[in-house]
Amino acid sequence: MTLGTLMIDLHLPDCRSLKQKRSILKRLTARLRRDFNISVAEVGKQDLLQSARLAVAAVSNDRSFTNAVLSKVVDTVEREAACYLQNYELEML
Repeated sequence: MTLGTLMIDLHLPDCRSLKQKRSILKRLTARLRRDFNISVAEVGKQDLLQSARLAVAAVSNDRSFTNAVLSKVVDTVEREAACYLQNYELEML
């Protein structure tokens, strides 16, 4: 069994309220869960308007499959119009 974790730091330049930030992140996390069958949660920077930190976890029997899924998650987040990917950390256990 392989567990892959991904920490993503986002910048949301157009957010003017926590409600707007929540809306953007809710839409993004729901799409990631639906498209990739992964676990996603906001784990940091909850009180900052224009920053967010997401944690993503994927489990599989095949290490290369887990790595491919998490790489596709990064690609999807990079294409998101409402936010910019600042940094990410990928770890396989």
